[in-house]
Amino acid sequence: MRNKLKKSGILLLAVLFLGVHNIYAQTNAAEKARSNYRGPYPKYIFYFIGDGFGLAQTNAAETYLAAVSDKEGIQKLEMSKLPHQGFFTTYALNRFITGSAAAGTALATGHKTTINTIGMDGAKQNPHKSVAEMARDKGWKVGVVTSVSIDHATPAAFYAHQPSRNMYYNISLDLSKSNFNYFGGGGFNHPEGDGEINEKDIMSNIGMGGSDNDKNGKPNSIDIAKKRGYQYIDTKKGFKNLKAGDNKIIAVSPVLSGGKSLRYSIDQDENDISLAQFTAKGIELLDNSKGFFMMVEGGKIDWACHANDAATVIKETLDYDAAVAEALKFYNKHPKETLIVVAADHETGGMGMGFSGSHYQTEFQLLQHQNISYEAFSNLVNEYRKSHKETAKFEDIRNLVQKHFGLGDESKDLALSEFEVKRLKDAFEQSMLAKKERNKNDQYYLLYGSYDPITVTACHLLANKAGIGWTSYSHTATPIPMRAIGPGAELFSGYYDNTDLPKNIMKLLKVKK
Repeated sequence: MRNKLKKSGILLLAVLFLGVHNIYAQTNAAEKARSNYRGPYPKYIFYFIGDGFGLAQTNAAETYLAAVSDKEGIQKLEMSKLPHQGFFTTYALNRFITGSAAAGTALATGHKTTINTIGMDGAKQNPHKSVAEMARDKGWKVGVVTSVSIDHATPAAFYAHQPSRNMYYNISLDLSKSNFNYFGGGGFNHPEGDGEINEKDIMSNIGMGGSDNDKNGKPNSIDIAKKRGYQYIDTKKGFKNLKAGDNKIIAVSPVLSGGKSLRYSIDQDENDISLAQFTAKGIELLDNSKGFFMMVEGGKIDWACHANDAATVIKETLDYDAAVAEALKFYNKHPKETLIVVAADHETGGMGMGFSGSHYQTEFQLLQHQNISYEAFSNLVNEYRKSHKETAKFEDIRNLVQKHFGLGDESKDLALSEFEVKRLKDAFEQSMLAKKERNKNDQYYLLYGSYDPITVTACHLLANKAGIGWTSYSHTATPIPMRAIGPGAELFSGYYDNTDLPKNIMKLLKVKK
């Protein structure tokens, strides 16, 4: 027995040694690849970051494209065709499941930091320089584009240095101090001051900002940006009139929704400016003989994943891929000088390609019957509740669900079982209550998260019928795919850490970390 225990102990030590050795080898593989790299070097760098965007989100969009074309398998996104691919870990300095500020800082600076910290060390004392700032100091033009507010955590990590992501006002001041050449996408959350910051507010973790603290008597940060030489454009005509040579531009969509973001792709019309259009305009404005760096964030993939809205996630993913396609058009003109890196900060929602109730069956084409986002539908439910305080009827909301999700329409293969109707009815009863009157116990959160009950139930039912499951209303720690093409792209093949991506870009910028 003693000999067996001794042998078992030796075996355990051997396994532990091999594990540590593998981790050490993984860590050093990226550094070795950078040290051994001898060129060529890019003159133009695109850095795409999909917020909340994991492998399941990619695969869902590709499966959807095939399904609506009546094909089996997948139809690859443009980003999935890039020749160099790998994965990376995402953990923060003080938490295994990261947040957008910590992850954005890691992706921008090559340094781990603590949750909610923007562009600073974990103690919130010392700033870390971002790859965008390094490109600027190299003499390159720099652009930052996002589908959420321009002062949101991920874009902020490339130009701001603040102890909290919720310090929107200070972040907006850092924006105009950066002297970057182009900002495009959403607006400013609190241009006249933040008011009291509540770090524990669940919505602050998602990064929606708020409307209660946006007027606190401070000098307007948009006016300050104008005094610092920026043009502030918030009309579609003004956006279209921007041309090569225009400099120091802050271009904001004329149509904004919650959190001063672009509307979800599924809700957009001809009045909106898409992420791809902001990206294309950025290329037009930044293109020059010295070089440029542009970070583009698909920020609302994350928000739709928080809400477990599969159809909106897929549409946001396709919108994000359309922005990548704009970069690929530029790459095709300058293939020897252009690097495109496509990454993400973390996965959100624990999106699963498969659901226990549908077994092995998938019907992704059913998602096409949803015609508005969870946000737009929640607004309809809220309006109904306010106007029908004493006369609300389940059948009214059930008809609204069928109109916008297809649920209950047998001609669309979306018939509802008695159990599914009961789920909708239970959710309806909660939705018709004022928020403060809802029974927000543990069971409530598991069913609805922090969202409107009837809305999230409709999203779940449709996703489940398609064959998609969700594990969370929050972020997850699953490793994230990275994809690349162009000079230096081979540095982005392998299994590394999120801090390795900016370190690779620093190498390709020929700057010392």
